[in-house]
Amino acid sequence: MDPMTALKDKLKSDLSTSMKARDDVRVRTIRMALAAINVEEVAGKVARELSDDEVVKVLTKEAKKRKEASEAFANAGRAQQAQAELDEQAVLEEYLPAQLSDEELGRLVDEAIAESGASGPKAMGQVMKVLNPKVAGRAEGGRVAQLVRARLAE
Repeated sequence: MDPMTALKDKLKSDLSTSMKARDDVRVRTIRMALAAINVEEVAGKVARELSDDEVVKVLTKEAKKRKEASEAFANAGRAQQAQAELDEQAVLEEYLPAQLSDEELGRLVDEAIAESGASGPKAMGQVMKVLNPKVAGRAEGGRVAQLVRARLAE
């Protein structure tokens, strides 16, 4: 088995398991995730197989869409649809790396600021360049940027 596609293979095997178990939410969610991965693979000039890191990025984007859709449905008073989106998000998150706690993220931000020698809000780009590879897939970009901005303003 090609180690580049371990996550995609896991999704495919989990899809058959879920179909046999008649778990509609999992089947629907995993099918949607595989479709999003396939779209990403054929995007651009040449079709290619995504690495696990790229698959994680696609799944993170899909999970974020579910969260935003859930909030929109909840605000519109459509609790049933909001819950359906949250259920799908929960399934997707099972395939994502564990999210960083606030303490872990704070420590990584402090290390990145020290490593880049940045000071002041204008140096945010330098810090983000150092920090992004360390937190990829384990913390939402907005959350990271907000914390960096706060630390640089101190």
